[in-house]
Amino acid sequence: MTYTIKTVAKLSGVSTRTLRYYDEISLLKPVMINSSGYRLYGDEEINRLQQILYYRELNFSLEEIKLILDNPNFDIKKALQIQYQQLLSRKERIENLLLNIKKTMQYYQGEIDMTASDKFSAFKVQQITQNEQQYGDEIRSKYGTDQVDQANKKYLRLTQADMDEMKLVEKQLFEQLAAYVSKPNLQGEIAHEIFELHKLWLSFTLPEYSADMHKGIVTMYVEDERFKMYYDEKEPGSAEALYQIIHHYVS
Repeated sequence: MTYTIKTVAKLSGVSTRTLRYYDEISLLKPVMINSSGYRLYGDEEINRLQQILYYRELNFSLEEIKLILDNPNFDIKKALQIQYQQLLSRKERIENLLLNIKKTMQYYQGEIDMTASDKFSAFKVQQITQNEQQYGDEIRSKYGTDQVDQANKKYLRLTQADMDEMKLVEKQLFEQLAAYVSKPNLQGEIAHEIFELHKLWLSFTLPEYSADMHKGIVTMYVEDERFKMYYDEKEPGSAEALYQIIHHYVS
């Protein structure tokens, strides 16, 4: 069975303009274009569009979705299982936030007490859940479940002051990386400052620092596109620069 672009738009809620754009970037190609110039879609394209929408709902970029769906090893059954678990986790995060809001309302009404830690606990749980979804399998495989669990527990114990300092350190790290990428010099002061800043940033969550772990973490930054994108979207070349700097200073 084939569907016109208007029918697909009506079924999916995706505009015809967006469907044409997906065609242009080769994310979703029609099965054929008829003699009148109209795009026609088959069941496989409908299934692919469903996957695109699931991944968009999970905040994947179009580039990431295309890489996933074009992978010859892509397994739709496994993908659906993963998406189901991720959406359940999102539901849990929302429920935690709703509970936190309810408690905060009760606090302002004088019904309960809330510590500073209580006020931010839901946000930290949300961040851990998000990290587990995106990177959990790789990190646990590389460093072991015990290390990751200890890191998560340490993160949950951070005060708001710790969180603010961690964000400030990361901001300084990105600023220095941008300066370094424009004029790289492994022997320079900026490179050494980047090493110290990244080491400090890791110390907020790492149970115990080690040079081997530090090198392993930055190796993931260049080998895994998700990590690489996180650094390079701020300043192209940042992930590779950080990798070179850390390996230089811990060797």
